[in-house]
Amino acid sequence: MLGGRAWRRELRPLTSHEINLGSPNSFQIDRAIIQGLIPAHYAADEYREELRGYVADYLRDEIADEAAVRNLPAFAEFLRVASTTNAELLNYANVAREVGVSPKVVRGYFEILEDTLLGFRVLPWAKGANRRLVETEKFYLFDVGVCNYLSRRVPALGTPEFGKSFEHFILMELMAYRAYFSPELEIRFWRTSNKQEVDFVLNDKEIALEIKSSSRTDPTDCKSLGLLSEDGSVRRRILISFDRERKIFKDRHGAIEVLPWQLFLEELWSKQVLL
Repeated sequence: MLGGRAWRRELRPLTSHEINLGSPNSFQIDRAIIQGLIPAHYAADEYREELRGYVADYLRDEIADEAAVRNLPAFAEFLRVASTTNAELLNYANVAREVGVSPKVVRGYFEILEDTLLGFRVLPWAKGANRRLVETEKFYLFDVGVCNYLSRRVPALGTPEFGKSFEHFILMELMAYRAYFSPELEIRFWRTSNKQEVDFVLNDKEIALEIKSSSRTDPTDCKSLGLLSEDGSVRRRILISFDRERKIFKDRHGAIEVLPWQLFLEELWSKQVLL
C-alpha cells in the first residue's frame, strides 16, 4: 500500500450539500463542473494554479517519492490519457498505444490510481435477460476538476464535454452519499452491445438515472430508460437535467421523472431518492 493515502483522504472533494450547509444556496454548478470540488480548487479564482500544484504534488509525493513507477514521464502522460478516457469503457490496449507502454504496464498504472485513491472503477450491470450487455468496466478519476485539468479542457455549457463532466459530477455526489450514509449501495451502468446506455443503475434496479445537460429535455431523451425497462422492471426511473421544473414523461413501462439537478440533489441528501 502506498503511503500517501492519508494525504488523499484529507483532500476528499466536497459535496453540494456541504457547500450549501455552510451558506444556503451558495453552491455553483458551473464552478463545480469546471474547477471540481476539492475545497481549495472550488474556492479559488486562480483555480488552474491550484490544480497544477495538486497534480505536481501527487506525482512527487505519491509516485516519485514512493518509487511507484520506473518511468515517471510515461506515468504523467498516462494521467493525461486516462483523463481523456474518463467515464469510457476501459481499454488497456488503446491507452497503452497512446502512452507508448505495454497494456500490462497500463493495467498497473490504473491500479496505482486506485491504490492512491485518485480513481475508481464502475462495474456494468450484467443481468440482462433480453439483451446482450457489455461486461467491461468504466474508470473515473475521483474529482471532475482534476479530470478537466489533466485533459486540458474547460467544459462550456451546451458542449459534449460539459455533459460528460456533469455526469461525472452526479456520480461524485452518489459516491459521497454512499460513503456517508449507505456503504452497501451498488452503483453500476447499463450498456448494450449496440451502445444503448443508462448512466447509472442503483442496487438491484431500484433506481435508474439518466444524466442530460439539456435545459429542454423531451421523451426522446428517455429512450435508454425505456430499453432498460424492457429488460426487467425498474422501481424508479429518473432523468436528471437542467430543466427548470419537474415534469413527467410516460412510456408503456410507466412514469419517467424529469428532475432539475437542484431538486435531485435536494432529494438525494434528504434521503428521499434512496429510501
